[in-house]
Amino acid sequence: MKKRALISVSDKTGIVELAKGLLASGLEIISTGGTKKALDDAGIETMGIEEVTGFPEMMDGRVKTLHPLIHGGLLGRRDLQSHMDAMSAHGITPIDVVVVNLYPFKETIQKAGVTEEEAIENIDIGGPSMLRSAAKNFAAVTVITDPEDYAQVLDELKTAGETSLATRKYLAAKVFRHTAAYDALIAGYLSKLVGEERPEKLTLTYDLKQTLRYGENNHQQAAFYQEALPVAYSIAAAKQLHGKELSYNNIKDADAALRIAREFEAPTVVALKHMNPCGIGTGETIEKAYDFAYDADPVSIFGGILVANREIDLATAEKMHKLFLEIIIAPGFAPEAFQLLSSKKNLRLMTLDFSEKAASNEPEKVSVLGGLLVQDQDVLAEDPTTWQVVTKRQPDEDELAALSFAWKAVKHVKSNAIVLANGQQTVGIGAGQMNRVGSVKIAIQQAEEAGKMDGAVLASDAFFPMGDSVEYAAAHGIKAIVQPGGSIKDQQSIDAADAAGIAMVFTGVRHFRH
Repeated sequence: MKKRALISVSDKTGIVELAKGLLASGLEIISTGGTKKALDDAGIETMGIEEVTGFPEMMDGRVKTLHPLIHGGLLGRRDLQSHMDAMSAHGITPIDVVVVNLYPFKETIQKAGVTEEEAIENIDIGGPSMLRSAAKNFAAVTVITDPEDYAQVLDELKTAGETSLATRKYLAAKVFRHTAAYDALIAGYLSKLVGEERPEKLTLTYDLKQTLRYGENNHQQAAFYQEALPVAYSIAAAKQLHGKELSYNNIKDADAALRIAREFEAPTVVALKHMNPCGIGTGETIEKAYDFAYDADPVSIFGGILVANREIDLATAEKMHKLFLEIIIAPGFAPEAFQLLSSKKNLRLMTLDFSEKAASNEPEKVSVLGGLLVQDQDVLAEDPTTWQVVTKRQPDEDELAALSFAWKAVKHVKSNAIVLANGQQTVGIGAGQMNRVGSVKIAIQQAEEAGKMDGAVLASDAFFPMGDSVEYAAAHGIKAIVQPGGSIKDQQSIDAADAAGIAMVFTGVRHFRH
């Protein structure tokens, strides 16, 4: 009995060459719809699906391959006589090779203005059914869903007359990954359509973007996966123009820096090390913003990551070129700036569309042992005009601007977080301490050693549990504080601020970042 292949693909990449190779290996080809037309136009002899089933395509193609003469040929076990007897009794011919890829659901829902009807019509039913049937019977059936695998299958057919069991197992596993991802996208789309925010089953799918050299440490294996529906403002979407491959830690740090940069509209540069900003500067030009970011901590910026929200010009590049940096991300690089910076062979230069920053509000997902935490991103839009001044002294205009700047920064520092800043730059950062006053002391020490306490204000990501932090800040010259409030001992902090003539405002919102 002549072996059969069934081909039905939406992505026709390489399909003519594959079909010719299958014919040359002695298989006859069954095909459907547009695939059959493409093969017929190429002069390749095929059988229509209706020639096998004796049943015409119907319902706009919704029903064509869902038939016992197809699925019996896919699922029948060649090693069980009862299966072979049933196939013989019902005139079912085995199908030995299946080549199917699915309706472009992902591409459809990514189109601007796509309608619900159009999306639903691009949910493939027959294709996944054939793939799953064939993959289940990998003992006898070769199933291909990725054009990248065509060459391997043809090579094995040519040299051995059949594919190996190992290859069929590999392809079957790939099929089930493919159909699972396809169904996850559909589930996600429909869940969003009906407003389901906390489904009883969380179905996620990602595409491998990069196999990493190692993980957080060099004894850990790692890989970088991208959302199946790409997020425009993300490190996964950034285009690398120069330098060596990103590492695991590079990706984590770059993500953290991008989150900070999207807080600011004016020209801004973020310098980041180990998931915490070491300097944030804003100015009238990107060069001035860089000057402030560098000056905020000229020691810690060494080996850091920079994100700038404006094109890098030559003057700014000349200053950056003097440092050892891991990554620079910006909307673009002036030609002469790129030429200069790319002279450092390992420096990673990347571009990203900053105009899309407001759209990247997908939920955050964090793994824990045995589970996954999912939450909204901390992108709450806040209005300083709604803040409550709780002290006798009101902040002046300059202090209010500095408090707003510091508040944007502190939400991106590991808690317990304290940021000292003026209106142009951070001047002291206390991150990740086990008690809040410890972070206050670190931030003030940094600012004092740099001689930057004059005009500095203080932001705390969460409330002060007692008055000691305010007392310490007052003793070192802080004149304005922004914090969420909400402690049962808020009055202690208010009294300490009033006693020192400090202006203190409550935002009513905390910004823990663990």
